[in-house]
Amino acid sequence: MKATALDHLVLTVRDIEATVGFFCGVLGMEKELFRPADGTERVALKFGAQKINLHLAGAEFEPKADRPTPGSGDLCFLTETPLAEWVARFEANGVDVEIGPVARTGATGPLMSIYVRDPDGNLIEVSVRG
Repeated sequence: MKATALDHLVLTVRDIEATVGFFCGVLGMEKELFRPADGTERVALKFGAQKINLHLAGAEFEPKADRPTPGSGDLCFLTETPLAEWVARFEANGVDVEIGPVARTGATGPLMSIYVRDPDGNLIEVSVRG
């Protein structure tokens, strides 16, 4: 037995709409409203074959992480868009690039990466392979 892929992950956030604005407006993800079996309405961010489910801090869905905390995430997203275009997009949206481009090592090999922060302070790495 072995795990084969990541389906989704959960981010605990202070403000759902601010998070949606950043991930959709800046990173190009899509907002998805969905209803799990309990009938509640939830928000996710879709990209590729994955999604990020959002939990509002203090009103998390059960079960949840032992210590859900806004700003504790460190996520790397792959792109085929040149990093110079990402830098320009971040600048146009008032998002500071903290570091990069810098060489890193990803799950499948070398990356060139830039780093920014989302509204909660999560570290967001945007990377191209090679």
